[in-house]
Amino acid sequence: MENKLTIVGFDADDTLWHNERFFQLTQAHFADLLADHAERDHLMDRLLAAEKRNIRHYGYGIKGFTLSMIETAIEVTEDRVPALVIRQLIEAGQEMLAHPIELLPHAREAIEAVATTHKVVLITKGDLIDQERKLAQSGLGELFDEVEIVSEKTAATYTEIFARHGDGPEHAMMVGNSMRSDVVAPIQAGCWGVYVPHGLIWEIEEAEVPSTSQRYKELRDLGELSGFINTFS
Repeated sequence: MENKLTIVGFDADDTLWHNERFFQLTQAHFADLLADHAERDHLMDRLLAAEKRNIRHYGYGIKGFTLSMIETAIEVTEDRVPALVIRQLIEAGQEMLAHPIELLPHAREAIEAVATTHKVVLITKGDLIDQERKLAQSGLGELFDEVEIVSEKTAATYTEIFARHGDGPEHAMMVGNSMRSDVVAPIQAGCWGVYVPHGLIWEIEEAEVPSTSQRYKELRDLGELSGFINTFS
């Protein structure tokens, strides 16, 4: 059992289905709505600062993002933002919440392949209701042995989850597109961290690549995952 891999965790947003591109499209719309009040770069800096500040209040997800846009709009207009703009921001958030799920290439095949030999668990963070909706619409829920929707992904989070559902973090692997949450944190817990780049990344999820760790691996896409996992046999 010393190095045996028995359980594999999958991230959801931008690992199994598209997510960040809808945030970026909404940010572009936000910039257009506030164009008369702030330059785009300045506005995006203020929005990012609001998001960072508000994570502890609202957590991750579309609802917190929408509230951060409204807060930023109020700030940059010095409390003069038109009610119509507030309405449009709320509608933009609602549209994001209703957007259909678009799976990324190899998502289903990767989970199905790994599930034939290992226990598989979905580990995602964000708003509970929205994450449950996305999982249900994805059609992937039935493939997982366990589903964990958490408020934050830390080393302690992974230690607890993989101890409860598996044989501990040393026998676990986490697969995802966020270097900070899906790779660095699991490696800190003693897991393998597998990075699958998406191309679009929220600044808050950036982190230094743990290139010196023997438990770090980067894949081109999920299509390479089962082959990599087979090397543990």
